[in-house]
Amino acid sequence: MNNNGYSRRSVVLGMTALGMMSAINGAVWAKPIPENDAKRRFTVPSGACDCHHHIYDSRFPTLPGAKLTPPPATVTDYRALQRRLGTTRNVIVTPSAYGIDNRCLLDALAQMGAAARGIAVINSRVTDDELEKLNHAGVRGIRVLFGRTNPVQPSEIETLAQRIKGLGWQMQFYMPGAQLVNLSTTLRKLPTPVVLDHMGHIPQPQGENSAAYKAVRRLLDSGNGWVKLSGAYMDTRLGPPDYPDTSAIARSYITAAPERVVWGSNWPHPAAQAGETPMPDDMNLFNLLAEWAPSSTVREQILVRNPEVLFGFDAKDRQPPAKAV
Repeated sequence: MNNNGYSRRSVVLGMTALGMMSAINGAVWAKPIPENDAKRRFTVPSGACDCHHHIYDSRFPTLPGAKLTPPPATVTDYRALQRRLGTTRNVIVTPSAYGIDNRCLLDALAQMGAAARGIAVINSRVTDDELEKLNHAGVRGIRVLFGRTNPVQPSEIETLAQRIKGLGWQMQFYMPGAQLVNLSTTLRKLPTPVVLDHMGHIPQPQGENSAAYKAVRRLLDSGNGWVKLSGAYMDTRLGPPDYPDTSAIARSYITAAPERVVWGSNWPHPAAQAGETPMPDDMNLFNLLAEWAPSSTVREQILVRNPEVLFGFDAKDRQPPAKAV
Protein backbone atom coordinates (compact mmCIF):
# COMPACT_ATOMS: atom_id res chain seq x y z
CA MET A 1 0.00 0.00 0.00
CA ASN A 2 1.21 3.51 -0.65
CA ASN A 3 0.77 6.39 1.76
CA ASN A 4 -2.67 7.41 0.53
CA GLY A 5 -4.10 3.95 1.17
CA TYR A 6 -4.35 2.78 -2.43
CA SER A 7 -2.37 -0.16 -3.78
CA ARG A 8 -0.34 0.18 -6.94
CA ARG A 9 -2.63 -2.40 -8.55
CA SER A 10 -5.75 -0.34 -7.79
CA VAL A 11 -4.14 2.77 -9.25
CA VAL A 12 -3.18 0.94 -12.43
CA LEU A 13 -6.60 -0.64 -12.83
CA GLY A 14 -8.25 2.70 -12.19
CA MET A 15 -6.14 4.35 -14.87
CA THR A 16 -7.05 1.53 -17.25
CA ALA A 17 -10.74 1.98 -16.55
CA LEU A 18 -10.49 5.70 -17.23
CA GLY A 19 -8.65 5.20 -20.49
CA MET A 20 -9.49 2.07 -22.45
CA MET A 21 -7.28 3.24 -25.29
CA SER A 22 -3.89 4.98 -25.02
CA ALA A 23 -1.95 6.78 -27.72
CA ILE A 24 1.82 6.41 -27.69
CA ASN A 25 4.31 7.25 -30.45
CA GLY A 26 1.42 7.88 -32.79
CA ALA A 27 -0.16 4.45 -32.31
CA VAL A 28 -3.36 3.47 -30.54
CA TRP A 29 -2.99 0.69 -28.02
CA ALA A 30 -5.67 -1.67 -26.86
CA LYS A 31 -6.30 -2.11 -23.14
CA PRO A 32 -3.46 -4.07 -21.49
CA ILE A 33 -4.03 -7.60 -20.27
CA PRO A 34 -5.48 -7.27 -16.74
CA GLU A 35 -3.01 -8.17 -14.02
CA ASN A 36 -3.27 -11.76 -12.74
CA ASP A 37 -5.15 -12.94 -15.84
CA ALA A 38 -1.87 -14.14 -17.35
CA LYS A 39 -0.06 -17.22 -16.01
CA ARG A 40 3.41 -18.55 -16.63
CA ARG A 41 3.61 -20.15 -20.05
CA PHE A 42 6.95 -21.90 -19.61
CA THR A 43 8.90 -23.77 -16.99
CA VAL A 44 11.16 -21.34 -15.16
CA PRO A 45 14.65 -22.78 -14.55
CA SER A 46 16.31 -22.75 -11.13
CA GLY A 47 18.32 -19.60 -10.56
CA ALA A 48 16.34 -17.44 -12.99
CA CYS A 49 17.32 -13.78 -12.72
CA ASP A 50 15.46 -10.53 -13.32
CA CYS A 51 18.38 -8.38 -14.44
CA HIS A 52 16.74 -4.95 -14.33
CA HIS A 53 14.34 -3.57 -11.76
CA HIS A 54 14.16 -0.66 -9.35
CA ILE A 55 13.32 -0.10 -5.71
CA TYR A 56 11.63 3.08 -4.48
CA ASP A 57 11.45 3.54 -0.73
CA SER A 58 9.99 6.64 0.92
CA ARG A 59 12.74 6.49 3.57
CA PHE A 60 15.08 7.80 0.89
CA PRO A 61 14.09 11.14 -0.70
CA THR A 62 14.12 11.52 -4.45
CA LEU A 63 15.73 14.48 -6.21
CA PRO A 64 13.72 17.72 -6.25
CA GLY A 65 12.07 17.96 -9.64
CA ALA A 66 12.66 14.31 -10.56
CA LYS A 67 10.19 13.28 -13.26
CA LEU A 68 9.92 9.55 -12.59
CA THR A 69 8.78 9.17 -8.99
CA PRO A 70 6.30 6.28 -8.74
CA PRO A 71 4.61 5.23 -5.50
CA PRO A 72 6.77 3.23 -3.09
CA ALA A 73 7.96 -0.01 -4.64
CA THR A 74 9.75 -1.74 -1.80
CA VAL A 75 11.72 -4.94 -1.37
CA THR A 76 8.58 -6.54 0.10
CA ASP A 77 6.60 -5.51 -2.99
CA TYR A 78 9.27 -6.85 -5.30
CA ARG A 79 9.42 -10.21 -3.54
CA ALA A 80 5.72 -10.62 -4.32
CA LEU A 81 6.55 -10.13 -8.01
CA GLN A 82 9.35 -12.69 -7.75
CA ARG A 83 6.92 -15.26 -6.38
CA ARG A 84 4.53 -14.54 -9.22
CA LEU A 85 7.14 -14.82 -11.97
CA GLY A 86 9.27 -17.58 -10.46
CA THR A 87 12.57 -15.69 -10.53
CA THR A 88 14.92 -16.18 -7.57
CA ARG A 89 17.76 -13.77 -8.38
CA ASN A 90 17.61 -10.09 -9.19
CA VAL A 91 19.62 -7.04 -10.16
CA ILE A 92 18.55 -3.76 -8.57
CA VAL A 93 19.29 -0.62 -10.59
CA THR A 94 19.38 2.85 -9.03
CA PRO A 95 16.65 4.82 -10.85
CA SER A 96 17.04 8.34 -12.18
CA ALA A 97 14.89 9.79 -9.39
CA TYR A 98 17.69 9.20 -6.84
CA GLY A 99 20.45 10.81 -8.88
CA ILE A 100 23.80 9.63 -7.50
CA ASP A 101 22.31 8.77 -4.10
CA ASN A 102 22.65 4.98 -3.86
CA ARG A 103 21.43 4.59 -0.27
CA CYS A 104 18.16 2.98 -1.34
CA LEU A 105 20.10 0.52 -3.49
CA LEU A 106 22.47 -0.39 -0.64
CA ASP A 107 19.56 -0.87 1.76
CA ALA A 108 17.75 -3.13 -0.72
CA LEU A 109 20.89 -5.19 -1.35
CA ALA A 110 21.33 -5.69 2.39
CA GLN A 111 17.74 -6.91 2.65
CA MET A 112 17.94 -9.27 -0.31
CA GLY A 113 21.32 -10.83 0.35
CA ALA A 114 23.44 -13.03 -1.91
CA ALA A 115 20.69 -13.55 -4.49
CA ALA A 116 20.81 -9.86 -5.45
CA ARG A 117 23.29 -7.63 -7.26
CA GLY A 118 23.23 -3.90 -7.85
CA ILE A 119 23.94 -1.31 -10.52
CA ALA A 120 24.78 2.11 -9.08
CA VAL A 121 24.66 5.63 -10.50
CA ILE A 122 27.74 7.74 -9.80
CA ASN A 123 29.56 10.75 -11.20
CA SER A 124 33.22 11.44 -11.89
CA ARG A 125 33.80 12.73 -8.35
CA VAL A 126 33.21 9.32 -6.76
CA THR A 127 36.11 8.23 -4.56
CA ASP A 128 37.89 4.89 -4.67
CA ASP A 129 36.68 4.22 -1.12
CA GLU A 130 33.07 4.75 -2.25
CA LEU A 131 33.56 2.36 -5.14
CA GLU A 132 34.96 -0.28 -2.79
CA LYS A 133 32.00 0.15 -0.45
CA LEU A 134 29.58 -0.32 -3.34
CA ASN A 135 31.48 -3.38 -4.54
CA HIS A 136 31.43 -4.97 -1.09
CA ALA A 137 27.66 -4.43 -0.91
CA GLY A 138 27.05 -6.34 -4.14
CA VAL A 139 27.24 -3.63 -6.80
CA ARG A 140 28.64 -4.95 -10.06
CA GLY A 141 28.47 -1.97 -12.37
CA ILE A 142 27.44 1.61 -12.99
CA ARG A 143 24.60 3.02 -15.01
CA VAL A 144 25.16 6.00 -17.27
CA LEU A 145 21.91 7.90 -17.74
CA PHE A 146 21.55 10.14 -20.76
CA GLY A 147 18.28 11.94 -21.29
CA ARG A 148 17.29 11.89 -17.60
CA THR A 149 19.59 13.22 -14.89
CA ASN A 150 22.88 13.08 -16.85
CA PRO A 151 25.29 12.76 -13.88
CA VAL A 152 27.98 11.60 -16.34
CA GLN A 153 28.92 13.48 -19.48
CA PRO A 154 30.03 11.67 -22.66
CA SER A 155 33.57 13.01 -22.22
CA GLU A 156 33.82 11.21 -18.84
CA ILE A 157 32.83 7.73 -19.99
CA GLU A 158 36.29 6.40 -20.81
CA THR A 159 37.87 7.68 -17.58
CA LEU A 160 35.14 6.10 -15.45
CA ALA A 161 35.43 2.83 -17.36
CA GLN A 162 39.13 2.69 -16.54
CA ARG A 163 38.39 3.31 -12.86
CA ILE A 164 35.85 0.48 -12.55
CA LYS A 165 37.76 -1.98 -14.72
CA GLY A 166 39.81 -3.27 -11.80
CA LEU A 167 36.63 -4.12 -9.89
CA GLY A 168 35.45 -6.33 -12.74
CA TRP A 169 32.41 -4.10 -13.19
CA GLN A 170 30.31 -3.39 -16.23
CA MET A 171 29.07 -0.08 -17.62
CA GLN A 172 25.37 0.12 -18.47
CA PHE A 173 23.83 2.78 -20.67
CA TYR A 174 20.37 4.33 -20.87
CA MET A 175 20.17 6.65 -23.85
CA PRO A 176 18.09 7.55 -26.89
CA GLY A 177 18.88 5.63 -30.05
CA ALA A 178 20.36 8.67 -31.80
CA GLN A 179 22.89 9.18 -29.00
CA LEU A 180 23.79 5.51 -29.09
CA VAL A 181 24.73 5.95 -32.74
CA ASN A 182 26.92 8.96 -31.92
CA LEU A 183 28.74 7.12 -29.12
CA SER A 184 28.95 3.70 -30.73
CA THR A 185 32.66 3.92 -31.56
CA THR A 186 33.49 4.98 -27.99
CA LEU A 187 31.41 2.15 -26.53
CA ARG A 188 33.17 -0.50 -28.60
CA LYS A 189 36.55 0.66 -27.27
CA LEU A 190 35.68 0.56 -23.55
CA PRO A 191 37.68 -1.86 -21.35
CA THR A 192 34.57 -3.04 -19.48
CA PRO A 193 31.54 -5.01 -20.61
CA VAL A 194 29.00 -2.61 -22.13
CA VAL A 195 25.33 -3.30 -21.37
CA LEU A 196 22.48 -1.52 -23.13
CA ASP A 197 19.23 -0.96 -21.26
CA HIS A 198 15.86 -1.69 -22.84
CA MET A 199 17.10 -3.25 -26.09
CA GLY A 200 18.95 -0.06 -27.01
CA HIS A 201 15.74 1.95 -27.48
CA ILE A 202 15.49 1.06 -31.16
CA PRO A 203 13.13 3.51 -32.90
CA GLN A 204 10.04 2.14 -34.57
CA PRO A 205 8.87 1.55 -37.24
CA GLN A 206 12.43 1.67 -38.62
CA GLY A 207 13.44 -1.23 -36.38
CA GLU A 208 16.24 -3.34 -37.84
CA ASN A 209 16.75 -0.79 -40.63
CA SER A 210 17.59 1.99 -38.17
CA ALA A 211 21.08 3.30 -37.48
CA ALA A 212 20.56 2.58 -33.78
CA TYR A 213 19.88 -1.11 -34.40
CA LYS A 214 22.96 -1.39 -36.58
CA ALA A 215 25.03 0.26 -33.84
CA VAL A 216 23.77 -2.28 -31.30
CA ARG A 217 24.58 -5.16 -33.61
CA ARG A 218 28.12 -3.85 -34.13
CA LEU A 219 28.53 -3.73 -30.36
CA LEU A 220 27.20 -7.27 -29.96
CA ASP A 221 29.38 -8.52 -32.78
CA SER A 222 32.44 -6.98 -31.08
CA GLY A 223 32.12 -9.54 -28.28
CA ASN A 224 32.05 -6.89 -25.54
CA GLY A 225 28.43 -5.81 -25.81
CA TRP A 226 25.39 -7.05 -23.92
CA VAL A 227 21.70 -6.21 -24.31
CA LYS A 228 18.92 -6.29 -21.74
CA LEU A 229 15.73 -7.78 -23.14
CA SER A 230 13.61 -5.33 -21.19
CA GLY A 231 11.09 -2.60 -21.91
CA ALA A 232 9.31 -4.22 -24.88
CA TYR A 233 6.49 -1.74 -24.25
CA MET A 234 8.69 1.37 -24.32
CA ASP A 235 9.41 1.88 -28.04
CA THR A 236 6.64 -0.15 -29.66
CA ARG A 237 4.11 1.26 -32.07
CA LEU A 238 2.08 -1.95 -32.25
CA GLY A 239 1.48 -2.54 -28.56
CA PRO A 240 0.45 -5.45 -26.33
CA PRO A 241 0.09 -8.25 -25.81
CA ASP A 242 2.68 -9.43 -28.36
CA TYR A 243 4.55 -6.19 -29.16
CA PRO A 244 5.38 -7.51 -32.66
CA ASP A 245 7.83 -4.72 -33.56
CA THR A 246 9.96 -4.73 -30.43
CA SER A 247 9.63 -8.50 -30.16
CA ALA A 248 11.29 -8.78 -33.57
CA ILE A 249 14.22 -6.79 -32.19
CA ALA A 250 14.48 -9.07 -29.14
CA ARG A 251 14.47 -12.21 -31.28
CA SER A 252 17.18 -10.81 -33.54
CA TYR A 253 19.47 -10.15 -30.56
CA ILE A 254 18.92 -13.65 -29.22
CA THR A 255 19.77 -15.10 -32.64
CA ALA A 256 22.88 -12.94 -32.98
CA ALA A 257 24.34 -13.38 -29.48
CA PRO A 258 22.38 -15.71 -27.18
CA GLU A 259 25.35 -15.74 -24.79
CA ARG A 260 25.19 -11.96 -24.23
CA VAL A 261 21.55 -11.12 -23.63
CA VAL A 262 19.73 -11.02 -20.30
CA TRP A 263 16.09 -10.46 -19.34
CA GLY A 264 14.73 -7.69 -17.11
CA SER A 265 11.26 -6.70 -15.90
CA ASN A 266 11.91 -2.96 -15.47
CA TRP A 267 9.49 -3.16 -12.52
CA PRO A 268 7.80 -0.95 -11.29
CA HIS A 269 7.84 0.66 -14.75
CA PRO A 270 8.60 4.25 -13.73
CA ALA A 271 7.98 5.76 -17.16
CA ALA A 272 4.58 4.08 -17.31
CA GLN A 273 3.80 5.26 -13.78
CA ALA A 274 4.56 8.79 -15.02
CA GLY A 275 2.18 8.39 -17.96
CA GLU A 276 4.86 8.24 -20.66
CA THR A 277 3.70 4.77 -21.77
CA PRO A 278 0.72 2.55 -20.94
CA MET A 279 1.30 0.25 -17.97
CA PRO A 280 2.31 -3.27 -19.03
CA ASP A 281 1.54 -6.53 -17.24
CA ASP A 282 4.63 -8.13 -15.73
CA MET A 283 3.61 -11.71 -16.43
CA ASN A 284 2.81 -10.90 -20.03
CA LEU A 285 6.28 -9.37 -20.43
CA PHE A 286 7.87 -12.45 -18.88
CA ASN A 287 5.88 -14.81 -21.08
CA LEU A 288 7.16 -13.03 -24.17
CA LEU A 289 10.50 -14.72 -23.51
CA ALA A 290 8.93 -18.06 -24.46
CA GLU A 291 8.06 -16.59 -27.85
CA TRP A 292 11.41 -14.90 -28.33
CA ALA A 293 13.35 -18.01 -27.30
CA PRO A 294 11.25 -21.18 -27.87
CA SER A 295 14.16 -23.39 -26.78
CA SER A 296 14.25 -24.10 -23.05
CA THR A 297 18.04 -24.39 -23.29
CA VAL A 298 18.33 -20.87 -24.69
CA ARG A 299 15.91 -19.54 -22.07
CA GLU A 300 18.05 -21.08 -19.34
CA GLN A 301 21.07 -19.39 -20.85
CA ILE A 302 19.31 -16.00 -20.86
CA LEU A 303 17.77 -16.30 -17.39
CA VAL A 304 20.49 -18.23 -15.53
CA ARG A 305 23.88 -18.74 -17.14
CA ASN A 306 24.30 -15.30 -18.71
CA PRO A 307 23.50 -13.46 -15.45
CA GLU A 308 25.99 -15.70 -13.65
CA VAL A 309 28.68 -14.54 -16.08
CA LEU A 310 27.70 -10.87 -16.11
CA PHE A 311 26.90 -10.35 -12.41
CA GLY A 312 28.96 -13.03 -10.69
CA PHE A 313 26.21 -15.22 -9.26
CA ASP A 314 27.43 -18.61 -8.04
CA ALA A 315 26.06 -21.54 -10.04
CA LYS A 316 26.00 -23.59 -6.83
CA ASP A 317 23.41 -21.22 -5.34
CA ARG A 318 20.66 -21.73 -7.92
CA GLN A 319 17.27 -21.90 -6.24
CA PRO A 320 14.10 -23.40 -7.79
CA PRO A 321 11.20 -21.04 -8.48
CA ALA A 322 8.26 -20.71 -6.17
CA LYS A 323 5.06 -22.49 -7.11
CA ALA A 324 3.31 -20.69 -9.95
CA VAL A 325 0.65 -18.22 -8.86
